[in-house]
Amino acid sequence: MKKDQPEDLKALIERLAKKYAIDLDAGSEEIEESEPEKEEVAEEGTTTEDPEKDSEPPIPTDPKGTTVEEEKETMVARIAELSQAPGASGFEDDVIGILRRYCQDLGEIREDSLRNLYVYPKENRGNPVIMLDAHTDEVGFMVQRICPDGTLGFVPLGSWSPVCVPAHPVLVHTPKGYIPGIIASKPPHYMTEAERSALPKLTDLVIDVGAVSREDALTNFGVRIGEPVVPDTPFRYIENQDVLYGKAFDCRIGCAAQVAVLEALKGKSLAMDVVGVFSAQEEIGIRGARVTAKTVKPAVAVLFEGSPGDDTFGNPETAQTALKKGPMLRHIDAGMITNPRFQRFALGIGEELGLPVQQGVRTGGSTNGAGLHLSNQGLPVIVIGLPVRYIHTHCGFAAYQDFEHAVKLGIAIIERLTPEIIAGF
Repeated sequence: MKKDQPEDLKALIERLAKKYAIDLDAGSEEIEESEPEKEEVAEEGTTTEDPEKDSEPPIPTDPKGTTVEEEKETMVARIAELSQAPGASGFEDDVIGILRRYCQDLGEIREDSLRNLYVYPKENRGNPVIMLDAHTDEVGFMVQRICPDGTLGFVPLGSWSPVCVPAHPVLVHTPKGYIPGIIASKPPHYMTEAERSALPKLTDLVIDVGAVSREDALTNFGVRIGEPVVPDTPFRYIENQDVLYGKAFDCRIGCAAQVAVLEALKGKSLAMDVVGVFSAQEEIGIRGARVTAKTVKPAVAVLFEGSPGDDTFGNPETAQTALKKGPMLRHIDAGMITNPRFQRFALGIGEELGLPVQQGVRTGGSTNGAGLHLSNQGLPVIVIGLPVRYIHTHCGFAAYQDFEHAVKLGIAIIERLTPEIIAGF
């Protein structure tokens, strides 16, 4: 792969599978190292060893014994698979299937009828619970009607700006799988002057799947009302800039981070129990979190969230969620004032470890924290936000180093929390 060219998902998966024998259909990724080549036998009195070999620095490894490069490539492959999975609110099935595979060796897995997924690590001992949360759904649409000309009227699932919707490719679910479509836009050749200057309305837009009539759409394309629609955006990893490009990073990158945290905690003895939750239907009103809080009954919660980047518009000096500057911990948003004592505890850990951490004071938007912090007679909650440019659109950018720092911060917070510390929140 040329380092100045983005790599598509298929090529990335094939390269990783070939290099590290990662079986994405299995329950977990196993890395098989090839046998080292046998050293050539030198003639008597000579040697083939490099005299500088002993002075070469060792290859960095993580606690699991894999190299940093191997660990990174596994994580990027996971983010890619999660990003590409279709999972509009209420239709998170494909995402849940992937997460079940990633987590099957991490503990007991449970699921409720909303498709909230719970991971109970084997190390839990009946202590007060730290609940981890990342939501699995993405903003999308639902087919509302099939028009006489074969196009599809739709309604949004989640918050969309109408100006971001037209002329983009989508995938429409049918009984036989997803089929391609385009959110139709009127060519400028046919627009009146009034239409050229008017903002689009979602109620005026339709999806074209290539059908020529309503009967054609129903019979030959298999379209039905009530079916989910998601953006059709390929994942790309731009390696030389270490940048991720794709859809649904809100909040699939948070899901990947939570899996990494649960893996890092495996086998460790903690002062608290941990329950990993992958919640449904966050984008349409934090519905899954209302159920998970009652199910888990945590003492404290740590959320991983794809948060909207603000570094490419407005004043760059006031940007609080910038790419490549670390995870963002918000003090406030439209749904929650973060527990200030928990917030300062988390910020202090980031400073202690030398991790880049941004702080946000938000006037809009909210997360599952809006519901969780009001549960169980009040719950201390923090949100570890991974900066994502252009969320709630068809595509966005994220940085792997922000993902990595978010994971390290999450692990450190969980390892340091005790019932006594939480009592002071």
